[in-house]
Amino acid sequence: MTRFSIVTPVYNPPADVLRAMLRSVHEQGFSDWEHCLVDDGSTEAHVRQILDAAAAADPRVHVAYRAENGGIVAASNDALAMATGEFVVLLDNDDELEPDALEVVDRALAATPDADYLYTDEDKIDERGHRAFAFYKPGWSPERLRTQMYTCHLSVLRRSLVDEVGGFRAEFNGSQDWDLVLRVTERAREVVHVPRVLYHWRMLATSAAGGGEAAKPWAYEAGTRAIQAHCDRTGFEAVVEHDTSNPGIYLLEPRLRDAPLVSIVIPTAGQRREVRLEQVLLVERCVESIVAVTTYHNYEIVCVVDDAVPQQLIDTLRRLAGDRLTLVTCGGPFNFSERINAGVLRAAGEHVLLLNDDMEITTPDWLERLLMYSRSPGIGAVGAKLLYGDGTLQHAGVIFDDVGPGHIYRTYAGDHGGYFNMLKVANNFQAVTGACLMTRRAVFDEVGGLSTLLPLNFNDIDYCLKVRQVGLRAVVDPGTTLVHYESSSRSTVVTENEVLLLQRRHGRAMPDPYYNPSFLQASRNYVPPVMLVDGTII
Repeated sequence: MTRFSIVTPVYNPPADVLRAMLRSVHEQGFSDWEHCLVDDGSTEAHVRQILDAAAAADPRVHVAYRAENGGIVAASNDALAMATGEFVVLLDNDDELEPDALEVVDRALAATPDADYLYTDEDKIDERGHRAFAFYKPGWSPERLRTQMYTCHLSVLRRSLVDEVGGFRAEFNGSQDWDLVLRVTERAREVVHVPRVLYHWRMLATSAAGGGEAAKPWAYEAGTRAIQAHCDRTGFEAVVEHDTSNPGIYLLEPRLRDAPLVSIVIPTAGQRREVRLEQVLLVERCVESIVAVTTYHNYEIVCVVDDAVPQQLIDTLRRLAGDRLTLVTCGGPFNFSERINAGVLRAAGEHVLLLNDDMEITTPDWLERLLMYSRSPGIGAVGAKLLYGDGTLQHAGVIFDDVGPGHIYRTYAGDHGGYFNMLKVANNFQAVTGACLMTRRAVFDEVGGLSTLLPLNFNDIDYCLKVRQVGLRAVVDPGTTLVHYESSSRSTVVTENEVLLLQRRHGRAMPDPYYNPSFLQASRNYVPPVMLVDGTII
């Protein structure tokens, strides 16, 4: 059996572009491939001449001609029907492969025999032939794929699974690859990311890479329907909307089938702090904002209070929260983990939300949004986008570098889009902050809650890594935005013992699959290497 079948639908590409695409396949160092090309009724005479010449020069090149134009899905399915390979490689008629692309992909697949889908990094070629806009992608992030077609090129799919899910579908014309990848990854045993630029996407005025939404408006509408179909198949409780201000980005609005009880667990020692020029009791402001803003009706508030908290504060909390309030008293030195665990023991909810007392709720449907993810079987921890009081970013996810775990884009503008719009879409991370973290109660119990050996710092990181160890993911929802008056109720000093304990539990070197190795490791802000116009990295 042939290892790779490269599938290419063809329709009127410029002669030089078509030749460059064919040449990029012919010059592959890995030789076990076939190239299945289907011309979809091209009207330019040079197309047939070039394709016929390519087929005559190399028996691995197979060409078919459609009698009439049927669209990219029809041509792609015809090419797929010609394919005999173990894996299908998707290549557009105006793009190019890196010379060792198939060799690198073959090695990655050999290292993961159960892989059913593989994707690589990519860049773009402008109309002058210069390479730029490299996209260094994260490791497999199912939640991101649901809101942005980030895997895109190069996509390699196991042929038997492509056949099993029914190939390309005409009703998703324009987003047919996204629809296919969603259906394949729903069933895939393993998904592999190769963090190297192996695909060069040409920016023509008629392509999505060059023309955007204006070039193919129907493609974006089809993307909405493809994601909605995926949500409906998998039971993900959301309605999909296209973000018209950001082509290629889709928004998920919660559509919950029922309303399980959520237990909001808030540990507090009753601290005061100046907020907007006013001295406030942090937990009072937090609870007040929950009650005033929250649209979700089925929640309880479990306040874990210091035994030295004055009765006046307890009376205030009871007045604000009413029957929703459960009070748990803890004494001794402040141990965040111990108090969260004590609160969860008294909680009745199916889902538990860990919340700092220095938070202010600003997104009315925040619980619906967090539940939309927490109810998904593959997810074990859900975080939110948190802003400092001045509107800058405090938390949008945690990545691991050579120093250890840290917040991405910290102190950037609150509306910053991030690298390839990553702050506008859902993303998987190894960890999210415990300042606002929703998890299923069953998951909390399974992994043993928060470690009391980590009383102040890294207890949330440790929790998320334990969640990963039982096969579940952590995700940040960008649509849930809260204000975090950080450092008010917790120390910011990390002790050596905390660092050593985290390393003993999870390893000193913790390579982060979601932080591409091409990024500058001295930064947590997705800074790519400098690239010359010919693609050479310096």
